[in-house]
Amino acid sequence: MRFARTRRDPVEVNLTPLIDVVFLLLIFFMVSTTFETRQALELELPETSSGAAAEVSPVTVVVTAADVYRLGERELSPAELPAALAADAEEAREHGLVVEADGRASHAAVVRVLDQAGLQGIQRVRIATTDSRPGNTSPSETISPQAETP
Repeated sequence: MRFARTRRDPVEVNLTPLIDVVFLLLIFFMVSTTFETRQALELELPETSSGAAAEVSPVTVVVTAADVYRLGERELSPAELPAALAADAEEAREHGLVVEADGRASHAAVVRVLDQAGLQGIQRVRIATTDSRPGNTSPSETISPQAETP
């Protein structure tokens, strides 16, 4: 005996809603992700062959090649440097101060930072350099031995 078979339509999976959901998730994660907007400075630190690696100090003064100072995220003029350094002086007295001076920065700009550190009573001042010893494949930031400020 022959039974009549009902014809079934072939099953199709519609991928359009799936693609829409994936794009919506992608857009959601792109918008909701926080990006760090830290400005990068192009510094050429002086080289040394006798520096010792040190931990990062919470108080770092950057002196650029144009003799502009940066303390944290703030860009400072020479007149603003004393007040800004005074605001962070307590933390610098406790953990020390790191001066990252570009190799092309003027000597007077670096001395100005060291002078202000001495006036604020900061005793531990370190100068950041790059390691030039043979055998190092990439320069690593090192800190020169601690210098006592007057």
